[in-house]
Amino acid sequence: MSRSRISRVVVTPVAFGDPPLLNVVGVHQPYALRAIVEVHTDSGLLGLGETYADEAHLGRLDAVAAALPGHDPYDLNGLRRLVTEVLGRETGGASASFGGMLDVSSAVDTVHSPFEVACLDLQGREAGVPVSDLLGGAVRERVPFSGYLFYKWAGHPGHADDAWGEALTPDQVVDQARRMVDGWGFGSLKLKGGVLPPDEECAAIEALRDAFPDLPLRLDPNGAWTVDTSVKVADRLAGVVEYLEDPTPGIEGMAAVSARTDVPLATNMCVIAMEHLPPAIAQGAVQVVLSDHHLWGGLRKSALLGGITEVWGMGLSMHSNSHLGVSLAAMVHLAAATPNLTYACDTHYPWKTEDVIAPDVLSFESGSVAVPTASGLGVELDRDALGALHEQYLGCGVRRREDTAYMRSIRPDFSPHTSRW
Repeated sequence: MSRSRISRVVVTPVAFGDPPLLNVVGVHQPYALRAIVEVHTDSGLLGLGETYADEAHLGRLDAVAAALPGHDPYDLNGLRRLVTEVLGRETGGASASFGGMLDVSSAVDTVHSPFEVACLDLQGREAGVPVSDLLGGAVRERVPFSGYLFYKWAGHPGHADDAWGEALTPDQVVDQARRMVDGWGFGSLKLKGGVLPPDEECAAIEALRDAFPDLPLRLDPNGAWTVDTSVKVADRLAGVVEYLEDPTPGIEGMAAVSARTDVPLATNMCVIAMEHLPPAIAQGAVQVVLSDHHLWGGLRKSALLGGITEVWGMGLSMHSNSHLGVSLAAMVHLAAATPNLTYACDTHYPWKTEDVIAPDVLSFESGSVAVPTASGLGVELDRDALGALHEQYLGCGVRRREDTAYMRSIRPDFSPHTSRW
């Protein structure tokens, strides 16, 4: 019996509404962009992947999609070779940047990831097993997530206020957290910082501790602070936060902070590729790595990261960007099959109001998502929703994530806060 082959690949950019979530480099635009990857085989199977959708990334995805027909979806090593060859030919192996904060020296991993996820989805569908089985088997039936809190405006300028309302004070942050906990059941909370002076963000964390005395708390200023300020915040919040995430930029900066505090430091900024691990480990820069299969090169490479962090006694959690249900499904399967991923994962999922998958497959109960047991990723596209969000992409005018540029359209004198305080 002959093996099935990839017959065609479809890459569909979509846009979905995003609230005005504030961060160190600006504010989220009214629309977030994603690309849905469909890999079809000549035997009639379909595998799904999801990734970023800025213009440069879409060009790379389209170049690989055009080269994939005829490829064996089980040959994942060959897939990576193909991606490397196509990018070398089409783009010169260019680096890639996403959202002004995540920069990688090669685009290969970020381009490879959605195609690998789609191929694993195909393999699971053909074998009748979930993707978590292909990654070694689920070690947990449910994957816990952390409520992701943001400072935010009541609504985008010129638009109606959104359902979440303003969050700029400690009391408003607590109100936002209460809605997250009551509505989604989250058992831990993370505040995106780097927006207000450190004392004000510490006060918000302390207000959260008073309101939720039993929940683990995290603060992520995305490198907004100097080393000295990071140490002062760590001293103030020792025993209050589970960890500080990227208080200061770079491996050397994080190592300098780590040497002066016992508060664990986490990162999804200075360690986001395999080549970052040796210097970070050698310098003792971080204690918790936040994995992200979109950046690290897919599910199998992220599983390898899990093994490396286990060897070196490092904690492991999972980073999130604004995403849809295909990504959430992949995140859940990966977390389920990674034994040492014991910190609750990040997710932006509560902030979205639109999706491309059929409803009721991925639902949050007590802050966690049940690992799908259906074959593959366990999710199906809602074709009408996909079409509507693609039309929204065509009409919204957003073609790349530009938090700083959008903020400057509202506040012309704005400057990113990296290492500001």
